[in-house]
Amino acid sequence: MKIKDLPWFNRPGFKLTRKGVNNLDDAELLSIIFWANDKEDDILGTSNKILKKYNLHKLEDAGYKELVNLVCGKKKAEYKDFVKVMKLLSLVELCKRYGKLTKGGYNNKPITSAKDVYNMFADDFKDYKKEVFKIILLDTKNKPIAIKDISVGTLNSSIVHPREVFKEAIKESANAVILVHNHPSGDCEPSNEDQQVTKKLFEAGELLYINILDHVIIGKDNYYSFKES
Repeated sequence: MKIKDLPWFNRPGFKLTRKGVNNLDDAELLSIIFWANDKEDDILGTSNKILKKYNLHKLEDAGYKELVNLVCGKKKAEYKDFVKVMKLLSLVELCKRYGKLTKGGYNNKPITSAKDVYNMFADDFKDYKKEVFKIILLDTKNKPIAIKDISVGTLNSSIVHPREVFKEAIKESANAVILVHNHPSGDCEPSNEDQQVTKKLFEAGELLYINILDHVIIGKDNYYSFKES
């Protein structure tokens, strides 16, 4: 149904301004993103079509060309169709970046558990094909100061030296550190190498009076915490 065919009080724009954005359903919200001065477009129909195929949680997996074809249907793509898709993909990317900032990373909240760490990195790590080792630098209240990349390894191992880990901690005057890396295989159980590296880094931290709060391994849909385990 075209926006112009809806009663004025049921149009998404009116509902948003009068009743609040939280009163709109997913398709209505998407139609606001797509809205243009051309009221002939079946914006709600297009929104429902996209959501039917991808749902909200799978929009980030949709490709540009695939979305253009879905928006256009059988008609030839016009400039406004490309703009709609660019708007949608930009919105999805902004949402991902916002989520990364607020899931415990830079929202001025202290990290209190391995789950907080998992939430910070799960989106980034799921696309990595190699092991990547990072550290979270924390202040005296366990709030993140910075996140530093330490090393990129192979498919099943990463090379980590205490010098690189603690050089960053000292440079940023960090009070504590959390170690984190991914397992591209999806299995988050620590390998023998993981256990040895963790033991070595914890010992080095004690010598330097820099507390390592945890080492978290990120798998496909789960995590392993050395502290909690």
